[in-house]
Amino acid sequence: MNHAAQDHADMLAQAVAYCEAVWFARADVFATMCHDRFFMTHTDGGALQHWDKAAFLARVAARKPSEGAASYQIMGIDVSGDMARAHLWVDVPGLRFEDHLGFVKLDGQWKLLTKVFRTLARLNEQGQVA
Repeated sequence: MNHAAQDHADMLAQAVAYCEAVWFARADVFATMCHDRFFMTHTDGGALQHWDKAAFLARVAARKPSEGAASYQIMGIDVSGDMARAHLWVDVPGLRFEDHLGFVKLDGQWKLLTKVFRTLARLNEQGQVA
C-alpha cells in the first residue's frame, strides 16, 4: 500500500474509532485521540458554544454508553499531507450529530485537533429520525 493509501486507511480507522467512542461514551479513547489543544464548536441556532479537551472528556464521561452496534456513517475522508478531515454523522440516544473533524499528523500519529458539529436530527426510541 502506498503512503497516501495508508494515510487514508489510517484516517478511516480514526473516524470509525471516533464514532464508536461517541456511541459507547469512551472518554479514554478521546484522551488519547485528541491533541492537547483540541477545541470543538457547536453551531446550532446561530449561537456558538465552545469546549476544550478537558470539557469534552468530561461531557463524554458523564454519558451512559449506548447499547448495541454503534450508529454512524462516515461521509468523507480527505487527507492532504500532514492534515486530514473527516465528515460524518454519529448518533447518541435521541440525537444525531453531524461532525466535521480536523486531524493533524504528529510524530507519525493522527491527532484530532478540531471538531465543528451540529445537531442533524432528533431520533425516536427506535433510533429513527423523528
